Amino acid sequence: MTTPKSSLERAFALLSVFTVDRPAMTLSELSRRSGLPLSTTHRLVAALVELRALTRNPDGGYSVGLRLLELGALSPGSLGLRDRAVPFLEDLYEVTRHNVQLAVRDGLEVVYVERISARDAVNVVTRVGSRMPLHCTGVGLVLLAAAPAAVQEEVLAGPLRRFTERTIVRPAELREVLARVRRDGYAISDRQIELITFSVAAPVRDAAGDVVASVSVVVPTGTRTDTVVPAVRACGLAISRALGWASA
Repeated sequence: MTTPKSSLERAFALLSVFTVDRPAMTLSELSRRSGLPLSTTHRLVAALVELRALTRNPDGGYSVGLRLLELGALSPGSLGLRDRAVPFLEDLYEVTRHNVQLAVRDGLEVVYVERISARDAVNVVTRVGSRMPLHCTGVGLVLLAAAPAAVQEEVLAGPLRRFTERTIVRPAELREVLARVRRDGYAISDRQIELITFSVAAPVRDAAGDVVASVSVVVPTGTRTDTVVPAVRACGLAISRALGWASA
């Protein structure tokens, strides 16, 4: 990371060190991970707390504040899309009783913008706001298959991160999978993230017919795909129609 110069760059450097694995940190941790002096970190954190961009926890650490969540909900990737999608995501959840997810593409990654899950549903590693590579998740495969050729080639050029022994890490195999996704209209990511689950995903299109998001269900290994695929595809189609897409 290059050394940030302006106050805005320094503030973003601080906020960027928070991750799913590190949702809370002390001042010294923020200083060390951002590369900023402790005095600068202290000053910026105080300002960010006042602006509700950071929250001070009872143990003295800091977490991302609700104001950032409020602003994130206004991003083009989620504004309108989430509002229109949620009723259909809830329907899909009622049918499957498993983890339902909605995601968009940001560069070479998937960003999850909504998730509905049951208390007894199989565990998943993603949550709202988290990111994953495009090549190994169901929603990622759908979004990558519809992405511009330049994006696909950049992903295929790798490296392709391996999560399990089932993760696709060979470019030639990934090309074949993407071709099948375009042909079939849905994707199955079989035990690529965890060996106990697989996901089924379908595209969500806007009024112009462009794929702008993907919806998926994550189910335990051994679940019959023919009980999940039709429901996921119907959900993707319903959200697309809500966004103005008229299928041929």
